[in-house]
Amino acid sequence: MTPTARRAPRPGTGWPVSRLVGTGIAVMTVFSVLAIVSGAVALTDLARARSRVVYQLDPAAYQASQLYAALLNQETGVRGYALSAQQQFLQPYILGLADERHAVRRLRAELTGYPVARADVAMVLSKVSDWRSGYASPVIGAVQASGKPLPVPTPRLGKADFDSLRVTLSRLQAYIAGQRRQALAGLNDAAAVLDAACIGIAAGLLLVVILLTLGVRSAAVLPLSRLAADARQIADGDFAHELTQSGPREVRQLAADVASMRQRIVSELSALRTANAQLETRTQDLQRSNSELEQFAYVASHDLQEPLRKVASFCQLLQRRYGGQLDEKADQYIEYAVDGAKRMQLLINDLLAFSRVGRIQQERVPLPAAELLAQAQANLATVIRTSHAQVDAGDLPTVLAEPTLLTAVFQNLISNAIKFHGELPPHVTVTARRDGEFWLFSFADNGIGIESDYAERIFVIFQRLHDKAAYPGTGIGLAMSRKIIEYHGGRIWLDTSATTGSRFLFTLPALAGDSDGPAVSPAATVAPLARDRADDLLAQSDPSQNPEEDDGDDDGR
Repeated sequence: MTPTARRAPRPGTGWPVSRLVGTGIAVMTVFSVLAIVSGAVALTDLARARSRVVYQLDPAAYQASQLYAALLNQETGVRGYALSAQQQFLQPYILGLADERHAVRRLRAELTGYPVARADVAMVLSKVSDWRSGYASPVIGAVQASGKPLPVPTPRLGKADFDSLRVTLSRLQAYIAGQRRQALAGLNDAAAVLDAACIGIAAGLLLVVILLTLGVRSAAVLPLSRLAADARQIADGDFAHELTQSGPREVRQLAADVASMRQRIVSELSALRTANAQLETRTQDLQRSNSELEQFAYVASHDLQEPLRKVASFCQLLQRRYGGQLDEKADQYIEYAVDGAKRMQLLINDLLAFSRVGRIQQERVPLPAAELLAQAQANLATVIRTSHAQVDAGDLPTVLAEPTLLTAVFQNLISNAIKFHGELPPHVTVTARRDGEFWLFSFADNGIGIESDYAERIFVIFQRLHDKAAYPGTGIGLAMSRKIIEYHGGRIWLDTSATTGSRFLFTLPALAGDSDGPAVSPAATVAPLARDRADDLLAQSDPSQNPEEDDGDDDGR
């Protein structure tokens, strides 16, 4: 891990993220208000120009043409009535009067705000009045009075007045047309302004978004990216790398927290290296000690056993050859020497067996516990027969274990139950049930029992609760059983709630895929076969065997 040079902090806004977000929102709000106002003004101008053209000037032009048509109808009706003296030819004049009144009323309403046009309308009406009073009304009255058509020259008398009327009306129409052209130009201008406003709003929005994006990226995203890169570099193992603190307040605070965490990791790493160095030293010492223990075990199993066997052999030879020839004290001394040699051999063998647990590993395979129990019963066949012991087993599961070691546990527990029996013949009950991810085994007997105060002491090597004269053994059986069970991933203890006899409980890990329910496994069918096999082995065993030959497994009680 190579330390890197500390980089100078990059400039940052120093603002908190809330202020950055608030500033961005404020900018967007101001821009939105300006865009809405400008768009509303442009739309209002466009609507006003459109209303002027569509709802004022176009109807005014139409009504002007309707007024002209009404006046023509009046002139045509008067002339036809004068030439024919028939009432039906006067009908266009009558309808023209109505159309004239309607058109004038509408013109006055549409031309509000146009004083020039309203003056032209007034002049037209004045000339219409002159034409009607000077020509139309006299002609109609004369025809009605005589009942006959007038001479041909008579209808031409009002032509000059009507032509003057036509000229004034044409000037009104031309004025309205000119105003309409101006209004259309204003409408086009308003549309162009609206288009420009929309384009400006779009361009402004794009510019604001770009500026805000660049601002947020520079003020927040880049500092976060730098902090993330620094954190990844530290996570990759460069714990001496210094973090860069820049950007908003929250990012700076986060960088400070990460820097504090880095410092603590560095401190912990230093402490861990020191501890690892100490552990390495102790491991080397332990390996050296284990090597020395292995050498001691070799010496104990070879070099010490040989002179011990000689001592025991010669003491036994003295006992056989000179027993009864010396005095009683000599015989007693020889018996003590033989017993001491045998006990020394037994202690050495048990100690070697205890040291080998977990050191010489064998392959663990799935094994039916019922078969292991049957093998233990077969190993204790003579003891079981001579003590009239009974071993009952329920349905036992299949477990992953080293067969030799787990058989030794079963054998030790059964041997202890037989050794420390009461007045009744020994009776051992072996059961198992599922307990979470483990199988819980139970070995219950009807023996003399164990006080709860000694529940832990009995598992200590060479600890005894009884005199060796009453209960022979080395006091290593339960200590070895605990070591084997813990080596297999379980634990063993004395059930202090048992009211009669003793009950030992121990757990073993369940195989993957085993049912979580009651102990229903292939062992349920294997157990009867195993018991039959144990009975066969008991029946075939040599009754002349020494009943104490496999007894060095007591619990030290």
